[in-house]
Amino acid sequence: MNIQEQIKEYINSQPESKRSDMQELHRMIQELSLGCRLWFLDGKNDDNKTVSNPNIGYGFQTMEYVGGKTREFYQIGISANTAGISVYILSIKDKAYLSETYGDKIGKASVTGYCIKFKKLKDINIDILEAAIRDGFEANNQNPELEK
Repeated sequence: MNIQEQIKEYINSQPESKRSDMQELHRMIQELSLGCRLWFLDGKNDDNKTVSNPNIGYGFQTMEYVGGKTREFYQIGISANTAGISVYILSIKDKAYLSETYGDKIGKASVTGYCIKFKKLKDINIDILEAAIRDGFEANNQNPELEK
């Protein structure tokens, strides 16, 4: 199964209310960064043990860890969770930026250093979410690897 099929299956496996919000987010993020690399992580580690919720990733960056190790990863991610949906903006290095810039404007959402969590899309200001996602793509565009 290719990445597009995995993403479609994951979104379709969600309850209807969450499914339509996930489909809309998926469409919106792809429009914000046309041709970006897509990722699908099933939430399982190398031992096939579930360690996180499955998530869809968009874009490309090389993450650097303390000690000099690097890892290729996505810039923006979305994931369904028990309370709603999480949007991960991983490419912004300043962990106060998201909450300071968008926290008061986004609506009914929890905003941390790299995550915007909300119950339903209708609970938040979509324009503000788009601006945050756009910031995430622009924060690290030195490795724009397009999906082949």
